[in-house]
Amino acid sequence: MKTKLSKEEKEILVSFEKGEWVPVTNLPKRKKELMAYARNTLRKDKRLNIRISERDLLELQRKAVIEGLPYQTYVSSIIHKFINGVLVEARK
Repeated sequence: MKTKLSKEEKEILVSFEKGEWVPVTNLPKRKKELMAYARNTLRKDKRLNIRISERDLLELQRKAVIEGLPYQTYVSSIIHKFINGVLVEARK
């Protein structure tokens, strides 16, 4: 039985077959580092209050429901992605 792979899965397989994946030498240490990064990234210790139109808020809330997130978490993730260059402004 042949499994159908998504485009992303095919790219990962090709990368693996090229030998681009290397094992982590000290897995417990690396896991601890990554957990610290995640904790620091996800720590929400500042507040931001903004005023937006009701229409925009309703649209944000609708999209947050689709993503399965509370709308404030969704807005925070959008800002985080934009700041880190993952989410980029659309060119017109």
